[in-house]
Amino acid sequence: MSTLNHIATPAGLAPGNGYSHVVQGEGRIVAISGQVSLDADGKVVGEGDPTAQAEQVFANLQRCLDEAGATFAQVAKFTFFVTDLAVMPALRAVRDRYLDPQRLPACSAVQVAGLVRPELLIEIEALAVLPSGATRP
Repeated sequence: MSTLNHIATPAGLAPGNGYSHVVQGEGRIVAISGQVSLDADGKVVGEGDPTAQAEQVFANLQRCLDEAGATFAQVAKFTFFVTDLAVMPALRAVRDRYLDPQRLPACSAVQVAGLVRPELLIEIEALAVLPSGATRP
């Protein structure tokens, strides 16, 4: 069960496009470094294909959350780094398979000149909040 309170649109703000303006919670913080579309062998998955890269990135995020004893429902904040904002529809379509669209995290999207390897299109970091007594399984 999530310990987060999502405030999609505070009074006086325009609705967000695919994110909550505010997510508040109390508990244990889990910070996940930026994940890219590398497989377990360090090979790029989906070169040139934003959907395939987003799928691998979210699979990697899932692995990180699992290791911390967390779920996507406990993610309070995402930061998306993309080399071209045109990949955002593909990224959001994949994201929406992992998250409840009625309880989306806070989110920032930043277009960058490049990522750690030139064939990478997407990097996502996450911040999750677990209940205070939650421990890794």
